[in-house]
Amino acid sequence: MLEIKNLSKSFHENKVLDHINLKIEKGDVVGIISPSGTGKSTLLRCINQLEIPEEGEAVFGGKTVDLSKKHKDSLEFRKITGMVFQRFYLFEKKTALENVREGLMVVQKKSKADAKAIALKELERVGMASWENHYPKHLSGGQQQRVAIARALVNNPKVLLLDEPLGALDLKLRKDMQKELKAIQKRLGITFIYVTHDQEEALSMSDTVVVMDKGKIQQIGTPEDIYNEPVNAFVADFIGESNIVDAVMVRDYVVRFGGVTFDCLDSGFAPNEFVEAVVRPEDIRLCDPGHKAALTGTITDVVFKGVFFEIFVDVGGFIWMVQTTHYHAAGNTVGMYIEPDAIHIMKRSEYSGEFGDYSTFSDEMDHISDADYNWEEESDEQSGS
Repeated sequence: MLEIKNLSKSFHENKVLDHINLKIEKGDVVGIISPSGTGKSTLLRCINQLEIPEEGEAVFGGKTVDLSKKHKDSLEFRKITGMVFQRFYLFEKKTALENVREGLMVVQKKSKADAKAIALKELERVGMASWENHYPKHLSGGQQQRVAIARALVNNPKVLLLDEPLGALDLKLRKDMQKELKAIQKRLGITFIYVTHDQEEALSMSDTVVVMDKGKIQQIGTPEDIYNEPVNAFVADFIGESNIVDAVMVRDYVVRFGGVTFDCLDSGFAPNEFVEAVVRPEDIRLCDPGHKAALTGTITDVVFKGVFFEIFVDVGGFIWMVQTTHYHAAGNTVGMYIEPDAIHIMKRSEYSGEFGDYSTFSDEMDHISDADYNWEEESDEQSGS
């Protein structure tokens, strides 16, 4: 239903978006994910004409709009999109009802009475009808988010753009709101374009995932494809946990790494081509050392994660992560058996050598707050740093 063509945007000398091309199907939830400051929010803002790119077109319903120019067609195109921001931007001196009603009166020129009736219906749809007369300061974060969603939906947009919509909420509320957003989307059949830096959120919310870095789309696919078949080391490392190891493709369906030859399911590489192999931590089975078809190493660290253990194994200086429900003590020597379908082979890329083992792995990154993450992104993109 919507196609973005050749979209490019720079801030000063920094090219935040580099010839983005994206097709979006009607009724899909498209999750756009990337590290902080790599252009995903700018992409939404360009689609919604809050930022003007140097070049780029949007095609909707057979009509092409030049997004690089503010003219009548682009303003009309903006009417088919609604936007929900992370920080809500509700009018503090207006009630929930007035916040939702405002757009109907300004954009659609509805009478006050008609706008009120429609706004009440929209608030009811997001479970906020009983809070119509409350001001934002008297609403919780989740309630404010529902009002912001109602305000975006009240003008019946064909596409709803969501820019880190749950980033300001605590973890439990964010999980609850993910379910509510998905339910609203299914009920309305509206197309969502959903920006997040949260990998789990992107995978659970989206029909299609778009992974970006350095202003470019790295991979587009279903959540399952992105997780199981990453195209390069960046995608493999960014989406979930991955062991990424230099390897040699001996021949079709046979790969060698860590001094051990493994069967795999990949083909189409040149004999003895240097490649990268990806193995997810949950796909490794620990066994007795010395198994002929297994790597052998020494456990350096064990971290209890509640439902499983993260076990770090040193194999010739390369630190592997293994996730298992069985405890193994640090210092033990173990084997690591890997089934053929657990090995994914990638061609070497510009990211080769940037990602790999867990010798520098730290849980500290998990504790960076959402606020820190998102302020950084906004600052980076606006300054072009």
